[in-house]
Amino acid sequence: MSGSGDPEAMDLIAAFNDLQAAARYAEGPHRFVPGYESLHRMNAILLAEGTPADARVLVLGAGGGLELRALAEAQSAWFFVGVDPAREMRREAERALGLLMDRVTLVEGYIDDAPVSPFDAAACLLTLHFLEPAEREATVRKIRQRLKPGAPFVAAHGSFPQIDDERHVWLDRYEAYAVASGTDPAQAHSARTAVGANLPTLAPEQDADILRADGFSNVALFCGLYMARVGRSSMTATGCECHLEWIVGPAELKFGSSPSISSERSGKGSLPLDCLSV
Repeated sequence: MSGSGDPEAMDLIAAFNDLQAAARYAEGPHRFVPGYESLHRMNAILLAEGTPADARVLVLGAGGGLELRALAEAQSAWFFVGVDPAREMRREAERALGLLMDRVTLVEGYIDDAPVSPFDAAACLLTLHFLEPAEREATVRKIRQRLKPGAPFVAAHGSFPQIDDERHVWLDRYEAYAVASGTDPAQAHSARTAVGANLPTLAPEQDADILRADGFSNVALFCGLYMARVGRSSMTATGCECHLEWIVGPAELKFGSSPSISSERSGKGSLPLDCLSV
């Protein structure tokens, strides 16, 4: 979010600020996000492509610290700025990171609160699907404005077809995966209902259009499970745009995308997901 007084946004922050929900946060993604560990490994690989050994990396929606920890463990010389509006989730990130915090600065707020000095790379995992399209566009644009020319950006979030019949199928898969992963069926069904009613998910092609509209080009799939895309920013006389250099990733899986939202009020879980990198 760019910094919002929207009541719904504040309700979301209140949920993330719940002490017990924040403490349980790490349990959610593993049960609701197919391939969650692989997502973190792929994120680190993509961000490392052409990135300097001592990179400074921006992570938006960093509460909980799981992506920060995965990146810090993968790259021992990188430094990070993690941005999140929820106090308890930032505290959970500090606990998750432990000694790795000496390379991490946590910032309270949204993208507007992130330092404007150019970063070597950026990531935003399981976060953009909470934003309405206009707010999502503004957030992506402000991330791009904080990147150096050629800097990679990876985003992963819920994205699946929005035509009624197909949408219901993806929501059913979301619920079924959570149950198969050990979530109580009633809790999984409640999460499905909440996601279907409240999450402003977009179709993969709409997500790609947002990236292109905000200066990123050659958006491409890096894993069929996540509908993830890779690209690179390059400076022009008037701003930045993104050019794809190469794509790496596992073979496409049968089902195109797989989102994420947690059944608890931890804020992250699984649904048809969309991963973007510029």
